[in-house]
Amino acid sequence: MFHGRACPFAMPPEQLSSEPVELTVDAAESGHRLDAFLARHFCDYSRMHLRRVITAGGVKVDGRGGKPAYRLKPGQLVSIVLPEIPREAPTPENIPLDVLYADEYVAAINKPPGMVVHPARGHWSGTLASALQYHFGPGLSSSGGPSRPGIVHRLDRDTSGVILVARTDQAHTKLAAQFADRSIQKEYFALVAGRPDLDRDVIDQSIGIHPHKRERMAVRKGDSSCRSAQTFYEVIERFDGFAAVKLLPKTGRTHQLRVHLDYIGCPVLCDRQYGGRSKITRGDVRRDPDDAQVLLSRQALHARRLRCTHPHTMQPFEIEAPLPADIVTVLAELRAYRGL
Repeated sequence: MFHGRACPFAMPPEQLSSEPVELTVDAAESGHRLDAFLARHFCDYSRMHLRRVITAGGVKVDGRGGKPAYRLKPGQLVSIVLPEIPREAPTPENIPLDVLYADEYVAAINKPPGMVVHPARGHWSGTLASALQYHFGPGLSSSGGPSRPGIVHRLDRDTSGVILVARTDQAHTKLAAQFADRSIQKEYFALVAGRPDLDRDVIDQSIGIHPHKRERMAVRKGDSSCRSAQTFYEVIERFDGFAAVKLLPKTGRTHQLRVHLDYIGCPVLCDRQYGGRSKITRGDVRRDPDDAQVLLSRQALHARRLRCTHPHTMQPFEIEAPLPADIVTVLAELRAYRGL
């Protein structure tokens, strides 16, 4: 466990998750106050802010709520859902949005690739949150904090597709509860490099922060600090050296789909972080080294469909986002080459 001044959970904002982080109290931390214990482990947060999280019920000690002054004992398990670090509200920006659906309680946006969902280190403008502020103004929930108006969940910057937006605090609470209990069904489409051995399977491998590259996640076998993760995949089409797959994540870990596909030897196409390739050309598809026309220059991962219960009507609610043009272009080339 933590003994020095280093901060093992000083994670970049884009890696913060709604999944709880669990810590085990070691002998050297016996008798420490709960708020002080958390402040040592999560130095991006002030002790006062962590006290508010504890008081609001966001921290459990051996499965039960605690108080900031609670004195810890060796071996106890402390879990916390890390909140967004408080910041000012994003500046409204007139950025076009593809609104798939909107009513007075919820909206669904088809997020384009390259757009960060909410302000984070290095990405203070051009975010979905700024676009939402402009288009919906005060008609967004405030439950996610000032920097995440209406934001209930996230997609990676270069992942396109459906993202839900809460327009009231009550809707936000109900949607967040569905994400927490995993009753929301998410379906993704991906193009991968390589061809999975099986037509369908479940990848059941725990995921944690990469031991040497802190900006990455990795499958970590035998590491008790990691979180269990399960992804169902089904091959839709096979090509020469590539495949199109449907993905149904059963859990929602950071970078889960990308890490799991890389683990089975079929990384998401053009995933520079996990697949090592930043673009694909027409020559790559046609096996023609002289054809350098770029078809795709971002990870070929798309949040295609989302099913949940509408937070007001309590009826089944489903939204689908069509495949974006860049992925459609690659698919067409793969099919054309297969037909030659």
